[in-house]
Formats: sequence, structure tokens, C-alpha cells
Amino acid sequence: MNLTPRRQFLRDLGISAAALPFFAGLPSLRATTARAGKQRMIFVFSPNGTVPKEFWPDEEGESFQFKRILAPLEPFKSRTLILKGLSNKIRGDGDGHMRGMSCLLTAIELFPGNIQGGSDTPAGWASGPSIDQEVRQFLQGRPETRTRFGSLELGVAVPHRADPWTRWTYAGPNQPVAPLSDPYEVFEKLYGQVQDREVLGSILDDVRDDLKRLGRKVAKEDQALLEKHTTFVREMEEELKESAQHQLDHAAPALEPGVSTENDDMPRVTAMQSDLLINAFANDMARVASLQFTNSVGSARMRWLGIEEGHHSLSHDPDLNEGSQEKLTKINIWVCEQLAALARKLDAMPEPGGEGTMLDHTTILWTNELGKGNSHTLDNIPFVLVGGGLGFKTGRSLRFENVPHNRLWLSVAQAFGHELKTFGNPKHCEAGPLALG
Repeated sequence: MNLTPRRQFLRDLGISAAALPFFAGLPSLRATTARAGKQRMIFVFSPNGTVPKEFWPDEEGESFQFKRILAPLEPFKSRTLILKGLSNKIRGDGDGHMRGMSCLLTAIELFPGNIQGGSDTPAGWASGPSIDQEVRQFLQGRPETRTRFGSLELGVAVPHRADPWTRWTYAGPNQPVAPLSDPYEVFEKLYGQVQDREVLGSILDDVRDDLKRLGRKVAKEDQALLEKHTTFVREMEEELKESAQHQLDHAAPALEPGVSTENDDMPRVTAMQSDLLINAFANDMARVASLQFTNSVGSARMRWLGIEEGHHSLSHDPDLNEGSQEKLTKINIWVCEQLAALARKLDAMPEPGGEGTMLDHTTILWTNELGKGNSHTLDNIPFVLVGGGLGFKTGRSLRFENVPHNRLWLSVAQAFGHELKTFGNPKHCEAGPLALG
């Protein structure tokens, strides 16, 4: 995808550089240039490694077949990109789970600290921003791609604590970003102002009726003041109407009431969070988002799959334990099904103000903090991309030779037009971005 940015479109019209920040926001130009700014990305995390034999395709290139875990993506095969051979090479303080989680999107070392993991040295927070926040900051720095929130950080059953096992998004060094795991809180964040407008609109209805009644009773000397009040109410109503149309082109989704954020409601929370995320994208509230399933060392009990054991404990069982391997496979299939459902919803929604569907302008990336749970390896980290938001050549299964995952983040940044030369630890960026176009 090689789209002409709105800024370039204005330059082609002969608009001076000094006037670009003003004219780039004109509503009449939105439809003409909507496709330029509508690159989006969703980062999806699930923990405890994968089951390699049930995950990685045997074939390379375009003629590949999905194994069981990735089979739910079959309808999107032509828009899927599987990357094998990427490794998290960040070492230093912290145990494998800590570095796997907090160095995943940051690709840089943890600060020294006093948080003790299961092994190795204690550590603190990551020493740099995560790639989602780096892209967010880049997009928010340009008038044509700036949105209300910039990014959204959502969670599903993320524990109510803050440590390197529960945070993968960082605004900067020592600045972890907490995901919102309660969909009702997410709704309030996204649409609270909409509800405030509705309340104010109701109040104005009452005031307008009161003014009419009062107009029949007040003296002539008060008529001028009353007319000013009437004009003010009329102007407020027009502002509310314009504000609602500008900020919310797609109505807020109706959420099922009474859903908890506890373990057994994970499927319903996932569906609610996905609907909220897609609606926020459709209303251009953000261009970047993350969806975090539990946390590193996550111990969800997926009883809706007939699995009573905790996810983390199963991931430590040896490969010869076929029962545990089958349960881990089912867990990963379920997560992939949520990924496919997200893609399906995006593909069913026409691109607002543009061509194709929202999936054509959105890339979903699914990853994990470990390559394999029982070995705690940071090699062969699973990376699966679905959608067209980055312009990468999809419909392929690619293999690399143990390359640093920093290079993938360079590819992501540059796909957004952010010409980074290094990201995270610079020594892992010397070979430049991956050739994925």
C-alpha cells in the first residue's frame, strides 16, 4: 500500500507549508484524503509460549498450510503473514518471563530494580518506549493523523497489580501503561462525553420549553434579555448537533450488562473489548491499539474449553505429556479464534470515508512473550500479522535465521512513515528493517 498523505495532497494543490496544519483538518478534505491517514494497528498478546509443532507451517512462501493453532485464520490466508525465526535478544536484569513481557514491544533492557522474578537478578521497568507508543507519538505529532486518544490499551483478565509481568506497553523509560480490562470503564472513556452531551441536550429541551412559557408572562423590558437566552440555547443545540456528528460517526455499541472481569467471563469480555476497539477505530478515536490477554505467567483457567488447570502450570509440563500439550494447543486455538473474530468484524465494516474494508487498512499482530513455555526460550517468538494496514506482502509464511525482533519494529515504524534507523537496543538494529514489502 503506497498512499499519498493528506499533507502531500495539499502541497499538490499549491497550499503553502505554513498553512498546512490549518487546512489539513478541514472537514471537506476528509473524504478526499481519508485513505492516506487510515493506517491502523492492533497488537495482541497472549502468554506462556506456543506449541511449535501445532503452530509453525512446514512450508515457506505462499504455498503453506496452517497447522491446528492457526487454522481459524484460513478465511484470511491471503492476508496473513507468519514470521518464524525472530528472537527477543534483550538480556540483562530480570527473568525470562519479565524480559519476555516488558522487552517484547520495547526491545530494550529493563532498568535495575528490586522486583524479583522466579530466577536471575531482580529488575525494574523497561528503559524505553514500546513500539505501539512510539508509533502513537509519531501519528499524534502530525495534524493529518492526530486522533482523540492516539492509542487504546485494552486488557482481558489482566491482574490488578503493576509489575514487569503485567505490562508490555510503555510510554517511555520507566513509564508502563496500564491496560483497561473492564469494558464498562473503556465505554466510559470512549463515550462518556457523548453521554454528557445527551444529558445536556435533555436539559436544553427543558430550558427551551421554560423560555417559551416565560416569554408569555414577562414584561417588555425583559424581552430583549429573554431573546438572548433563547439565542444562546439555540446556538448550544447547534453546537451539540455538530459535535456529535463530528466525533461519533458510528453509534456506540450496546454492551451486555452485568459482565464481570473475572476468569470465567473472559470470552464475553473479549467480545465486548473487540467491539469497543473496532467502534473507536471506526470513529477515528485512535489509530493504534493493544489487546492483552492476561499477563506473562498468566494462569487463566479456561473452563469453557473443558480445561481446569491454570495456563502457566500447563506450559511447564514436558513435551511428552500429551494431555498437557493438547490442552495448550486448545488454549492457543481459542486465542487465534478471537484474532479471527476481530479480523472478521473489521472485514465486515466498510472503511469510513475510504475504499475497501477496515481490515484493508488495519494490521493485527499477535505475539507472545516466549517461544515455548517449558523452556522459557526467547527464540522463535510467534509473530502473526493479519490485514493490510502496513502494506506488507501477505499470504506468506517466512523464515529468518534467528534475527532480533527489533528489526520487525523498524519495519512497522517505517510502514507508518516513521523513518527510524534504530529502535530499542541499537546494536540489534544494524541490519535494518525486515524486507516485508
